[in-house]
Amino acid sequence: MFTRADGTYQFARWGRPVAPVAFGVEDSAVAILKGAIDAVCRLAGHEMAETDAELGSNFMVFFVRDWQELSDTPNLDKMIPELGPLVGRLKSADANQYRLFRFDEEGAIKACFVFLRMDNAMAELPADTLCLGQAVQSMLLWSEAAFATSSPLAMTGDNVAILKPDVANVIRAAYDPVMPVAAGDASHALRMAARVGALVS
Repeated sequence: MFTRADGTYQFARWGRPVAPVAFGVEDSAVAILKGAIDAVCRLAGHEMAETDAELGSNFMVFFVRDWQELSDTPNLDKMIPELGPLVGRLKSADANQYRLFRFDEEGAIKACFVFLRMDNAMAELPADTLCLGQAVQSMLLWSEAAFATSSPLAMTGDNVAILKPDVANVIRAAYDPVMPVAAGDASHALRMAARVGALVS
C-alpha cells in the first residue's frame, strides 16, 4: 500500500490538524465533504480544524468539469508552481482525479490538493461516496497501486458506502502515536502489520 511504482517505500501521515475547503461545488456538497473528512479523522484519532495557522486551509479540493479550469483559476499557479505541466499530463492521461501533497521538515503531510474532473463516472457517484473515497485517499500517502484495482470502500445492503475494515485498520495503525509521521524504509510496513494484527485480534 505504500510501495511506489519505482520500488521505493514512502509513507506519510498528516502531522497537523486537517483544515479542508472545497471549490466548484455548492455549500451542501462542502458540508458532505467536511463530514467525510471528519469521520476519517475520528477513525484515525486525528484532528480536523477550521483553519491552519500557516496555510489557512491545508486540504483543498477542486471540482472542475475540464482540466483547463485549473489553469484559468487566478493565482493557483502561485500556490502550485508545477500547475502548467500537471494540467497537460492530466489532459493527456484523460484522468478524472489527482492528489498533490506537500510535506513539512519531518516528512509529514502538511497540505493536500485534490483535483476532481467531474466526468460521467464521477458524476454517477453519490456525493457521500465520492467524498468519503477522497477523504480516505488523502489521509495517508498511499502508493499509486493501493486502490488501482479495488476501491477502499464497500457498499452495504442498503447501498450505503462504508470504509472497508482492512483499510480502516491500516489508517488506525498508521496514526498510532508511537508510529513515525513519515518513513522511507520498508521495515515500517512490518511495524504497521503488527499493529493491524493487534487491531484485528
